[in-house]
Amino acid sequence: MSATTDDATDTGVEFTYENGLVTARDLETGVAASGDSKAAALAMLADALLLHEGGGEPIEDPDAFLRELDIEPSELDEDETPPPWL
Repeated sequence: MSATTDDATDTGVEFTYENGLVTARDLETGVAASGDSKAAALAMLADALLLHEGGGEPIEDPDAFLRELDIEPSELDEDETPPPWL
């Protein structure tokens, strides 16, 4: 079951509760993150918003970065179509 706060504005944070997870979505940007609690979801959202706004470190070699995560770049789908929510 899912429940969402009732907020008619386009600023602030919307919370969705489903299957034991809390999702926090920034209404202005559409960026969302989830966690086991409201506090955890907000902390993850803060990190996601920082990255969305250009924070973080640049990746000099994307293929090397993926290999560090045990992902083989040549096996990835080349489809660059944006996801439906963008």
